[in-house]
Amino acid sequence: MGSSIPSVAIVILNWNGKALLERFLPSVVTYSGEAQIVVADNASTDDSVSFVNQKYPEIQVVVNEENYGFAGGYNKALEHVDADLYCLLNSDVEVTPGWLEPIFSLFQKRPDIGIVQPKIKDLNKPTHFEYAGAAGGFLDLFGYPFCRGRIFQTLEADNGQYNDTREIFWATGACMFIKRELFRELGGFDPDYFAHQEEVDLCWRAHNQGYQVLYAGASEVFHMGGSTLSNMNPKKTFLNFRNSLYSITKNLPKRKAFPIVFSRLLLDAVAALRFVFQFKIRHAWAILRAHLSYYRHLPKTLRKRERKQFVEKYAVTTSIVWSYYVSRIKTFDILVKD
Repeated sequence: MGSSIPSVAIVILNWNGKALLERFLPSVVTYSGEAQIVVADNASTDDSVSFVNQKYPEIQVVVNEENYGFAGGYNKALEHVDADLYCLLNSDVEVTPGWLEPIFSLFQKRPDIGIVQPKIKDLNKPTHFEYAGAAGGFLDLFGYPFCRGRIFQTLEADNGQYNDTREIFWATGACMFIKRELFRELGGFDPDYFAHQEEVDLCWRAHNQGYQVLYAGASEVFHMGGSTLSNMNPKKTFLNFRNSLYSITKNLPKRKAFPIVFSRLLLDAVAALRFVFQFKIRHAWAILRAHLSYYRHLPKTLRKRERKQFVEKYAVTTSIVWSYYVSRIKTFDILVKD
């Protein structure tokens, strides 16, 4: 990418989100300098597209033929976008002055970087980190994702403890910067995920190709969250549990992947029972369906496995479930001693 400032396209995926575009596009336009801004529309049935065309004629609009979800929607739209960096930005994110400069600086300094995410804070509670990404994503041994600043439903206050720049394992799809060449080398997101955890898989595959994923604490955005599927939606439970099994199967050596998948069968059963005891029967059923869907698609998933070297070290703790619910560890700095 060289020492010059890279060109960046900020690509906002939209589906029937006119109200979100009205609220959040102004900050993106105001604080994004010379960046190209693109709205990728997933076959909306509201008047999102006409709103953007009329209100922001300088913004490029790419219209997908149907709703391909997060993964397929970005894959289709980015075929029509040309820039050194793609910034994949949720439609419910408010950006801040100077948010791009720390990102550009990292990509210029380190050619091994493939993906970067900024600090993600909660728009509704600006003193705290936000669920989707917080201060960078990690995995435990069993493939369960969590973040610095957010473990399960515990969200930390931002007291400057994560103002650093450091390597992380996965970057959130709510606001992710990725080199165009890497996105294309990886073949984009796996469309079979539809939504949720496709960014974990993409980052895992980037690691397997020798790229680094970084968190830039000097760049800050605010995410409203829950505008597509809330945390209490059984469909989200289904997608999260199934897609994490997909990622384990695709991105680990078989000698590691299948013992972990077997362990997940037991651990996820415990999670389902917990939902039953909480009278959240639809969520328990979603976990069962996630496993059935995973096994039904297992032959196809195995065919997607990377043929190159696998990253052996991916987990920063053995079991986030045990640490959180049994050991009562609620914050990343206690969980992982740097």
